[in-house]
Amino acid sequence: MSGIKLVAVILIVLGILGLMYGKFSYTKDTHTAKLGPIDLSVKEKETVNVPVWAGVIAIVVGGGLLFTNRRSA
Repeated sequence: MSGIKLVAVILIVLGILGLMYGKFSYTKDTHTAKLGPIDLSVKEKETVNVPVWAGVIAIVVGGGLLFTNRRSA
């Protein structure tokens, strides 16, 4: 599988996942303190919304890459 086909398939899959789920969450450490034998840390949960237009564009670009690659081969 060529590099362009691989990128096209990844774009299509990411676009479909973006349309299906719409958002994803992750946890990040914001503050950490060590006071003697005690470790303190603050973790925040962040949510990122994926716009519908981004998913659609990813699918269209991935399909376009697959189509142009097939025609040139």
